[in-house]
Order: sequence, then C-alpha cells, then structure tokens
Amino acid sequence: MRSPLPAGALLRRLRLPLGSPLQILLLACSFALAAYAGVRLLSADWLGVALWVVGAALLHDLVLLPLYSLADRAAVRGLGAAGRRVWAMYVRVPAALSALLLLVWFPLISGMVAGHYRTATGQSSDGYLARWLLITAVLFGGSALLLARRLRRATKRRPPAAH
Repeated sequence: MRSPLPAGALLRRLRLPLGSPLQILLLACSFALAAYAGVRLLSADWLGVALWVVGAALLHDLVLLPLYSLADRAAVRGLGAAGRRVWAMYVRVPAALSALLLLVWFPLISGMVAGHYRTATGQSSDGYLARWLLITAVLFGGSALLLARRLRRATKRRPPAAH
C-alpha cells in the first residue's frame, strides 16, 4: 500500500503557478484598464476601429515584415561576409528604433497632415523630418560609440603579440 501524501505536499502539487498576490493584483488591474480602454475606443466607431486594426495587421504581416526581414538578412549577410557578424546588433537596434519612429510619425514627417496639424494645434509641422533625421543620426552614432568601446576593450584584453 502506498502511503498517503502529507497535506502540504498535496497542496503544493495542486497549486497553480500564479505568482505573488501583488503580481495577480497588477495583472487584474491591467486587464481592467484594457477592458475600459476597449469599451471607450469601440463605443463611438467600432467598425472603423476594427477595420483599422485589421488593416494594420495585414500591412504589417504582408508588407512591413518581409521588408525589414530582407533588410536584416542583407545586413547580417554583408557583415558576415566581412567577418563581423557580431556587429549586426549594433545596426539592428538603431535601425529598428528609427523605423519605429518613422512609422509612428510618418504623417507629420512626410507633411501629409500639415493642414490638419496646424488647425488642431496652431503650430507648424515643418521640423519633424529634421528632428527624425537628427534622432536617427544620434541613435546610429551612439551605437557606433558602443561598438568602438567594445572593440577597444577587446583589444586591451588580448596579449600584445595578437595586436
């Protein structure tokens, strides 16, 4: 005959891995906030919002994903041919952040909504392209500085004969 499990072992076996009470409370609050935002968003023009979400998903999956996958593959292949495949992350991160900023601010960067922007805010949308280019340059410059720092540290760690 098998001996019965102690009560504590049985409870441990049945316990679900939910996390601490604080994590459960935060998760419940985030679900409540998401439900509130969904109700508010869908209350006015639910068909327009649904079309926008479906359109954005299709645009991402059918157009943007293949484009940035090809760009990433080309960068990795080019760096791999030069023997510098580990440098790919120093190109990926600033390129992804720059592309995300371009995607979010594209209507203002391109000037497509300049009239609407001026009537809504009373300000001009002229500086968005220059600011996006400046932010992109700073991102790539910072990434280049981090790469230079990494290479300098690697050079210091090598024995003098390997320099």
